[in-house]
Amino acid sequence: MSEFNRSKPEIDFHDGEAPTELVIRDIEVGTGAEAQPGSTVDVHYLGVDLETGEEFDSSWSRGQSINFPLGSLIAGWQEGIPGMKVGGRRELVCPPHLAYGPAGGGHRLSGRTLIFVIDLLGVS
Repeated sequence: MSEFNRSKPEIDFHDGEAPTELVIRDIEVGTGAEAQPGSTVDVHYLGVDLETGEEFDSSWSRGQSINFPLGSLIAGWQEGIPGMKVGGRRELVCPPHLAYGPAGGGHRLSGRTLIFVIDLLGVS
């Protein structure tokens, strides 16, 4: 399946104010099965801090996709992945309340607006 032989995405530096709501942008629309709320998804992803542009996590860097029930992921993913089709690449910009909560919330990314680029490899 050549559509999955993609390279690690690059994220452009965000200019302007951080959004206060979830921003969903399809970079490439897939043609496979569609993710539904409650699906288990197999994804490759890259996450960066919107303010610094610094990468904080990447399945690409580990060389292995991850498989998760959507219900166990941050709210931005729970809202932003359903409707995406296998083979697609989508960018999500998640403000703190849809990521790891407000500053001081105990997670190292609390209070941060995060950008994710997600490749949907499979849905079950």
